[in-house]
Formats: sequence, C-alpha cells, structure tokens
Amino acid sequence: MSKLNIAKVAVENTSYHFDKEYSYLIPDHMLSAAAPGCRVKVNFGKGGQTRLGLITELTDKVDENVRIKPVSEILDAEPVLNDEMLRLARWIKEHTFCTLYESSRILLPTGINHKIQVSYIKSDVQADDELDGSEKLVFEYISGHHGSVRRDKLLKAVGLSEPTDVPDRLVSKGLIQKSFEAVRNSGDAVIRMVRLTDTARSGEYPGKLSEKQQEVISLLSEMGCASVKEICYFTGFTTSVVMSLQKKGLLEFYDDEVYRNPYSSVDTPGEQTEIILTVEQEKAYRELSENRRSGNGRPALLFGVTGSGKTQVYLKLIDDVVAENKGVIVMVPEISLTPQALSIFHKRYGRNVAVFHSALSISERLDEWKRVNNGEASIVVGTRSAVFAPLKNIGLIIIDEEQEHTYKSEQSPRYNAKEVARFRCAMHNSMLLLASATPSVESYALALKGKYSLSTLENRYGNAVLPEVITVDMCLEQQEGNTAPLSRELINAVFENKEQGHQSILLINRRGYNTFAACTKCKSVITCPSCSISMTYHHANNKLMCHYCGYSTDFSTVCSVCGEDSVRYSGFGTQKIEDEIRELLPGIKILRMDADSTMAKNSRENKLEAFAKGDYDVLIGTQMVAKGLDFENVTLVGVVSVDQQLHNDDYRSFERTFDLLTQVVGRAGRGQYKGKAIIQTLSPENNIIRLAADQDYRSFFNTEIQLRKVLIYPPFCDLCVLSISGENEIDVQKGAKKILDIIKEETYKYDQKIIVLGPMPARVLKVSNRYRYRIIIKCKNSPGFRGMISELLCNVSENSDFNKIAVFADMNPENIL
Repeated sequence: MSKLNIAKVAVENTSYHFDKEYSYLIPDHMLSAAAPGCRVKVNFGKGGQTRLGLITELTDKVDENVRIKPVSEILDAEPVLNDEMLRLARWIKEHTFCTLYESSRILLPTGINHKIQVSYIKSDVQADDELDGSEKLVFEYISGHHGSVRRDKLLKAVGLSEPTDVPDRLVSKGLIQKSFEAVRNSGDAVIRMVRLTDTARSGEYPGKLSEKQQEVISLLSEMGCASVKEICYFTGFTTSVVMSLQKKGLLEFYDDEVYRNPYSSVDTPGEQTEIILTVEQEKAYRELSENRRSGNGRPALLFGVTGSGKTQVYLKLIDDVVAENKGVIVMVPEISLTPQALSIFHKRYGRNVAVFHSALSISERLDEWKRVNNGEASIVVGTRSAVFAPLKNIGLIIIDEEQEHTYKSEQSPRYNAKEVARFRCAMHNSMLLLASATPSVESYALALKGKYSLSTLENRYGNAVLPEVITVDMCLEQQEGNTAPLSRELINAVFENKEQGHQSILLINRRGYNTFAACTKCKSVITCPSCSISMTYHHANNKLMCHYCGYSTDFSTVCSVCGEDSVRYSGFGTQKIEDEIRELLPGIKILRMDADSTMAKNSRENKLEAFAKGDYDVLIGTQMVAKGLDFENVTLVGVVSVDQQLHNDDYRSFERTFDLLTQVVGRAGRGQYKGKAIIQTLSPENNIIRLAADQDYRSFFNTEIQLRKVLIYPPFCDLCVLSISGENEIDVQKGAKKILDIIKEETYKYDQKIIVLGPMPARVLKVSNRYRYRIIIKCKNSPGFRGMISELLCNVSENSDFNKIAVFADMNPENIL
C-alpha cells in the first residue's frame, strides 16, 4: 500500500484566480498527526512566505514536474473539521465565489482561528556604525529585550507604522533574526487543579505533617482532586498549606480546561413540563412530525400569525428529536435573540443548550463551540453562525422569522444561512423547518408549489386576539397645524395607556436626532466628506455622524461653504422622538433602544429586562423592538413613520414594509389585555399598509407575486449582483463597461439565458472614499451560470486593466442597489 504523504492544502490569502488545493509533502515524523481537517503552517510562493493552511485531502499522487515543499508544522492534535464540514466548505466556495480557505475559516469560531505572528530576536552579529536612525532605534530596542519581540509591539515602541521595511533591513544585514509563529485568537481557559501523588496515596510521608496538611490530604483522599480555590474554601486554609505539600512531593498540580460560560446561572438539566397544544397547534405538530419521520428531506414551512404559539410547536418537535439522541439547531434573527427567547430553551433543556451569537466574547463563543463539538450540548440556539454548529447527528434545523435579511451574510463568504441549512439537512437526512408570520415571497411560493410542506396557525394562542389597528393621516395633521413627528392621537393613546398601568412600544426605524442638515442661504447639504450621504445629528454626543463610515464632526449652525449662520436641521430619529415625548408627557418613563444606546455588552438584555419589570412606560426604538418581544403588559404599539421604508427603490420594499408593520403590530395585546396599534403615514390609502393592518398575508402575497412575475424578479429568477468599486469614479465606470462586454462574450460561450441591468451607480455612490457601481443579472443559479461568473472574476483578477478597481459577485443579495 502506498504512503499517503502528500497533503492537499487550502492556503490563506490567495487571490481568487490563484485559489486551488496546493500539494505539500508531509515529513515522515508528521504522518501520524496529519489528517484532513487539520490546520498547518506552510511556506507559500516564490518568496517562501509563511502562511496558514488547511489539509483538505491526503493522497500519494503528485505532479512529477512540480517541486513540492514540505509542511512546516501541523497545528491541531485532531481535525477541527470533519468530512461533512469539508464538503460544506467546497459547497460554499462554489456558491459564493470565495477561496476555499475563506469558506473553511467561516465554519470555525473566531477564537479557534490562528494568525501568523512575526517576531524578531537579536543575533550574535555585532552592529556597525552604518545604521540609519530608524535602524538604530529598532536594533537597540530588540537588543534590550531577552527573547523575541512581536512586530506590532516593536513598531509601536519605536514610533514606526505599517508598511515599513526597517526590521527586514536589519534581518538582511544579519543583525536580527525573524520568526513566524501561528497563534490562536483566544486561548483555552484552564483552572489550577490539585491531586495526590503516588507517595501520598501510599501513606508514606516524608516527615511529620501538620494538622492542616493532614486535613488537606484527607480532603483529597475523599474527593480525588480539587481546585486550589475549592481546597481553600472547604478547609479555610490559605494556599501556603497546599504549596508546602507540593514541595514535600505529596501533591501535584495540573491544568484542567474549563468553559467560559456566558450563562453561568443555567446549571441544571432543565425541566420538561408537559406542553398543552391547541387543536390547531396539534394538527401542525402532527403534520411536521410526519414529514420529519418520512425522511424525504422536504423542507417545511410553518406559517402562523403573530402570537399563534409557533414556539410550543417547535418545543414538541425538539423534544422528539432529543429523545432520539439527535441534535437540533434553532436559528433566530439577531434582533429576536432576547433573554425571553433564550430563557424558554434554558428552562426546558438547561445546560444541554449552547448559544451562538455576536454579543458573546470571542472566548465565550469558542467554549460554546467546544461544548457542542465534545457532545456536551445537543441543542444550539443562535443567529446566522449557528448553522455551522459542529453537531455530529442533526435531526432538525429550525429557522425562525425566516424572511429576515440577517440570515444573508454581507461579507465574504456571502452565504445564505437558509441555503447552508438546506445543505446540512440533506447531508443528515433531517428536516429543515422555516417559520414566520410573514414568510418570504420565495418560501411561500415554494410551499404552494409543494416543494415545501405547509402547516398553518390561523389564530392567536389562548384568549389573545389581534389588536385594533388605526391609521393616522399625517398630511391632515400638518394641515391642522401639527408639524411635529407625533400625531395627537398617538400622544393621547400613550398617555391613556400609561394611566391605565399598561406599557407602549414606539417604532421609528432611524436612529439619531435630526436626519438631514442644509444651509438655507447657499443650499448646501451637510454631507460626509468620505461618503455621498447626508450627516445625521446625534443629540446625545452633540455631533454630526455618518452612519456608513463612522465619520463625525461637531454640531454647528455655521455653513462651512458660505460661512453664514444658516444651517437648519430637519427629519427625526429615535433621539428626537424621545425628546418630543418627554416634552409632551412630563414624568413619563422612557427607554430608548437603538444601535447607539445598546453598544455595551449585555445592554440590550439589561434594558429589556428592566422594561419587562415595568421600570419604564414607553419603549422607543428601531426595528430591534419590532420583533421577538413578548410583553403581556404592552397594549399599545405606535409606528411613527413607515413612508421611507414603503417607497424605497428596491423590489423588496413592499415586502419589507408589510413584514415590519405586521410584526410590530403583533407586539400589542399578546396576553390577557386587548391591544391597539397606531400607524402614522403620509399615504394612508396605500394597499400595503391596509393589508398589514388587517394581518392579511395571503392577499399581500397574491398582489406581490403577480407584480414580480411581470417584472421578472424572484421567485421567477435568481439575481446575481456584480459590485465594482474604486477610488476614481471614471476608472470604476470604465471597468464596469468592460465587465459588461465580458459578460456578453461569456453568455454565448456558456449558453446562458440572462437579463442584464446596468452598469449603474449604487444607491449610495461613494462610501469610505470608494465609488461603487452595480451590474444586476437576472439568471438561474445553476452550475453553468456560476462557472461563467467564476471565470469572469478570474479574468478580471488577472487582467491589469482592472488593477484600480475591486470586483465581487453576490448571489441573491438582500440589497441589490
């Protein structure tokens, strides 16, 4: 049998057109440790750069005409990716036009990933007098340290910044040596443990022991092992007693890995109380159970109005899957992952639940991943990244609020978690369950065609009923002299609600205070210097801020163009609404939740907990307050303005408006109290607003699907958006036109039927000093089409005509403009 001593390796930081699985020789002493799914350190390219890689395959075949370099180091004791995950990495690479290393890296938590760290150490060669000032500074700093010095620390200490070749000049002169080390982003958490040595267990002690020492020996004889902290706690002694026994050779220390627990209060196995379903819920549960057990791999859609009790159906299904010793992934949008949602799972399943979401620290995310990988948790609840949870035997994946845009990644790899979930369910022969009160048009269309099974919940759970919905015409309000952003009807309703001891939620999907500033003299609009977008005034820090690149400047009424004191501010965001209510309703307790007020860790959870306790009368926020909240005492919901969302220039604008209105209206009257919702708009006659007020999804769908069929938009096609960007707009325009010419040529070569729109400027033309253009392709997401786009990207990457621009492709993005 031939020796499998050739590793196929996906290497980091390769250009897309150079990306492939490179062959490396595995030295004999590494053969036993090498396996697909292990990460390695390799030398790459003619310059011999040290890079990280991932073994994807072991083979004995190699091209005889190619000189093969050896693997420098194997970084993992065992594979971090199994065969399924390696297949998934290849699938993501093909579908998202990224490199194989990028698609592999996204499968792992940030904390476990390595990075190459460059360090320097002084050599034995003595310096001469020919060093320049910078070289002398660097050499003296390194000479003054014992051991190696990290490059980032070195440059900071001597006042140099990247890019610089000063340290490398000293390397070439032989004065210092350079080394590369692969370091983890987050280390393992360990606890100092103590146990008896063989000498202590034999009872033959060297000399006489004190009473305290005897007591520690007795304690460890009973417990077997304990942490130093536990010994001190149970005995009341200091650590000196433990240290003295260690010196006598009676105790030994060792490190035991512990998990950094983001939910340390959850330490029970959970309590599985009986779930009582309504007749309607029971019917849906039986339909879904039958579909799951059939093993046909058909996804399912659970369509239920807000407050219909979809969660109870989930829990019954999860109970069944856990009883079969299989794993479950439950995905929710970031905005819906509230303490309320998590407490349901923690209460029922205890420590068998692992949580994956961005609010956890890097170390906490790493340890939750380890618990799942080691089989200590079989239920994963989280946001988009939870789809990559390393469960070995998946029985069910649930995607709640499946229509939400946050399931699609906007960064490379630009994957859709729903598509990844479908792939994993196919691999495990398990069921994918999508659920929503407002499913995406694409999902509902597939359900009507029979591609998905469809179960429905038409009524709210228990005695709860859908709220009364009132639409307020803001044009009439202005005609009657009210130019404020809040109607008299909404203000009166908030006041009456507070007087009755109930709470209110107000939605305004724009943060900040004023959203527009312009000079009344010269007509100049105050825009970001790096982006083609107007600045937003934030009252909390008295600054004008750009919500795209983060640029900020001090508030001023003096125009920077004409010098006149004529800058006037208009528009309104969450901060402005908060001030308006405080002024109109003195003494009312207001809680504001937006990206500005929830930046600190756990701040969102803490604010919602305070609101749930009744510490506040009114909750004001962006769409993070529109979904996933369930407060029995909330009986009034107000939508301050819906017009901007409704008239957005995107083919999904009607769908997103209907979804937002339906979901936020559904926050009211979820318990024993009747609810009311007030929608403020400049176009109260709009059909989308009327349908959302009636919670009539089917009528909305029937209208929307006809429009999309006529205009040829999903689900009647797929969309591929090519984004072209650069620092010079003329270069971007020329590059986009050349790419269009390439598309025309490739279309005939690959025999693809497509419709191309553009090139056109992006909705926001300039962001962070880069101009952006789009080419939109209506197509079928087939292997042939993806092959065409992949070849196009490779040609662009290789061609020097495109050196000044960047190009990427995104299949079915959430925002096409």
